[in-house]
Amino acid sequence: MRFDSVKELKGEVFRRLTGIQRNTFEAMAAVLSDAKCKQKAAGGKPNTLSVENQLLMVLEYWREYRTYFHIGQAYGISESAAYRNIKWCENTLAKSKSFRLPGGKAVAASDRAFDVVLIDATETPIERPKKTTALLFGQEEAAHAKNAACCREINAPHSMHCARKRTTARLQAVQEVKGSSAS
Repeated sequence: MRFDSVKELKGEVFRRLTGIQRNTFEAMAAVLSDAKCKQKAAGGKPNTLSVENQLLMVLEYWREYRTYFHIGQAYGISESAAYRNIKWCENTLAKSKSFRLPGGKAVAASDRAFDVVLIDATETPIERPKKTTALLFGQEEAAHAKNAACCREINAPHSMHCARKRTTARLQAVQEVKGSSAS
């Protein structure tokens, strides 16, 4: 769905489709267009989508939770381009601080009574430590070598002692057999 087909929609129909009112949409588009002008000054490849289409794409992603592939197909761009556009819009809108919700302390200090509280439970990426295979295998081999060396040191006298006992027991058994056969 392109912005050309959406811009004629009026009030409540526009809000039902996008999830926000038209004046909020226009304010978001203004923030994004200011950021786009700064980005153009820095250079680089221009985006094929207008700011309004990029914002509409973000709103579709938020509201319908469509995949980047499906959004990209609807706008005629690749999946990775859809991802880049959505992330750029999200980061730009978050940096503007114009569209943030008040914090917990501000809400608690407010005299306003809330009937409904909605909690955003979107997925967020988790930072995990990067481990290389060389590091993993090096640590495992070092631990194995250390444990094996300890076992050899600890078990060496014990196993030698057991071997001596067995040898002594065999010698006694052989001597007893020879002694009984000689008599």
